[in-house]
Amino acid sequence: MTEIPMVFILAGLAAYTVLAGADFGAGLWTLLAGRGEAGHQAIRHHARHAMGPVWEANHVWLIFVLVVCWTAYPVAFGSITSTLAVPLFAAAVGIILRGASYALRGQLEGAAGERPIEYLFALSSILTPFALGTVAGAIASGRVPVGNAAGNLVTSWLNPTSLLIGGFAVAAGGYLAAVYLAADARRFGSRRLERDFRARALASGGCAGAFALAGLIVVSYDAPPLFAGLTRDGGAVMVAVSGVAGIATLLLVWRERFGPARASAAVAVAAIVAGWAMAQRPRFLPGLTVEQAAAGRSTLLAVVVAVAGGAIVLVPSLVLLFRLFLRGDLDPGALTDTGPPSPPSAARRAGRRRLMAFAGSTLVIGGGVTVLADPGWFLGLGVICLVACAIATFALVTAEPDQQT
Repeated sequence: MTEIPMVFILAGLAAYTVLAGADFGAGLWTLLAGRGEAGHQAIRHHARHAMGPVWEANHVWLIFVLVVCWTAYPVAFGSITSTLAVPLFAAAVGIILRGASYALRGQLEGAAGERPIEYLFALSSILTPFALGTVAGAIASGRVPVGNAAGNLVTSWLNPTSLLIGGFAVAAGGYLAAVYLAADARRFGSRRLERDFRARALASGGCAGAFALAGLIVVSYDAPPLFAGLTRDGGAVMVAVSGVAGIATLLLVWRERFGPARASAAVAVAAIVAGWAMAQRPRFLPGLTVEQAAAGRSTLLAVVVAVAGGAIVLVPSLVLLFRLFLRGDLDPGALTDTGPPSPPSAARRAGRRRLMAFAGSTLVIGGGVTVLADPGWFLGLGVICLVACAIATFALVTAEPDQQT
């Protein structure tokens, strides 16, 4: 039971690294768009378009990781956030500036303030993954002792391991983004953008690989316990998986097979998160194991139940979002006028009305019971009703167009 929330945290970290990492990498490419006004604008527009439908959804994973960590491992969470307050604050500022500049950029097309906002967006896209990478490096290298602000506020994250992992986070984000954007360019039929991002994927993949190899050398001197974990048992297996997947991605990109390259690139980066976990297990912080850091059993059980219930709503929603995005249904011009839809049949209209009535009644019952009832069976019934309402609502909003009135 003490390790189940840690599995959730690692899954959330892997998802955030792969999805939000590519999102940050797309921001990096808006800064390195190259010369020539036409090509420069085309690259920036392509990168911004790719982020549009999913950029806010990616931060769900960061929020998920933070909530599970502070609930299930409060002592470790307090130690990490107090000692690493500076890089965490920098990452938060980067996220805020990035979101604000992205929103402003859409309103300043061709205006005088467009270029500074574009630069602010790109620089914040570099600041955030770098700062979060230094946080990971501080934890991995054992520079976060147990206690409130017990570690050094500067050297805990400004050290060789942290700086190198921060640089790797930026390079890996650019690598993932280039692979994804090359695949998107092929879907759009833009051969020029496809060639451009193919070259960027190969270059950034080599850069990320160089950071990874340099990281092993630096860690061997700066954090020997971490290096020992990465070179034996499960840690060594994950390092090998990451290396093989990274080489496979470069070969696939070279052969212009961008679909499989998406998956192998994600595996290459996610395997690093798994390798880190294998290398540190069972240690969370110096002198503190995962079992020692865990909250009480009732709290851990509540976390597991809450995550399982939330996954019923979150996972199908994210699957639908990315499915629509990868199929191109969210691309500009995807919704073309094909004439009026055929009217839904009477049976479908009746079924839809019944589903709407079910969703409304379960919302009223579930909301009323969870607010008014004491803990016990009635409260559990209320939660079940709210979950049933969420499922019914999801079915309603994802219905085919010819099923909608």
